[in-house]
Amino acid sequence: MATLQGGLLGPDPGALSPAQQEQLRNFKIQTRIANEKYLRTHKEIELLISGFFREMFLKRPDSIQEFSADYFTDPRLPNKIHMQLIKEKKAA
Repeated sequence: MATLQGGLLGPDPGALSPAQQEQLRNFKIQTRIANEKYLRTHKEIELLISGFFREMFLKRPDSIQEFSADYFTDPRLPNKIHMQLIKEKKAA
């Protein structure tokens, strides 16, 4: 097993048997499918992410981490998303 930058260990291809590798591969596929279904059925997540990126590109903060923390902990955020959902339902 190779050591990567920062002291992290790289993949160890011999750690899993072929059956375990196939089981892991299937698990990853099913997880991606479940995540995609969840994201497609929860419009608020799309609004949350698109709003975040819009604000980030408009404001171009020096510290994205600090900006992200402030954005996602804003107590007004749930109401903003709720209002956008209402607005989109009325427009449809």
